[in-house]
Amino acid sequence: MKRTWNGLLTALLFLLLFGATAAAQERAREAIARGNEHYARGEYKLAIAEYERVSRAEDEAYAQALYNVGVCRFELWQTEEAARSYRQAIEARGRSYPKASYALGVALEELRREPEARAAYEQAAKKGYALAHYKLGMLAARAGDGESAAGHFREAIKLSKDKFPAGHNDLGVVLARAGRLSEAEREFEAAVRQSDAPFEEAAQNLKLCRKLLAGQSKDGAAALKVANAADGFTR
Repeated sequence: MKRTWNGLLTALLFLLLFGATAAAQERAREAIARGNEHYARGEYKLAIAEYERVSRAEDEAYAQALYNVGVCRFELWQTEEAARSYRQAIEARGRSYPKASYALGVALEELRREPEARAAYEQAAKKGYALAHYKLGMLAARAGDGESAAGHFREAIKLSKDKFPAGHNDLGVVLARAGRLSEAEREFEAAVRQSDAPFEEAAQNLKLCRKLLAGQSKDGAAALKVANAADGFTR
């Protein structure tokens, strides 16, 4: 009888604990949902207030909430604070949060802390985050390392299942500046073809590239324009 009673007590305690945990998780989901609604309306401070309701005990939801706070801080031009929130989100998810690592890189790049930004992008790139490879390609291109830039752009395109118009465009720019105009032409064509909206930079680059191939342009490849892909963090 005593064993039966102990078993029933254990089961009851488990059910109570499970119920409390489930209720806390539901509250966290609701807070994030309310925050997302405020964010969609541009009410960033109200969104932050909701995200900050999520308890540290809610592991995944807590990391998500910290990331969302970072996005709101970035929109409010509080870039330093945004970077801090992204770092906290990364730590909360066991230092494996590619989206937050990428966002941290964007914030650090805006703060002109390029070495730290590169490290953040590299952390995200190791997890196969396409936009992180794209940003590393942009940094390499600005540094004059065309070979490294091309490698990162190609990896970004590959990870995006060959649906990355800006990656194709900027790879085309790197190739054209290296004198590989025929390859560049194919990349510009892919950029124009894949874009859901008119892609003016790619269209202009394709036109100039064809003129260069035909020897009909006085402008050099330096006149080609990179795209700087929309990344969800532009204001």
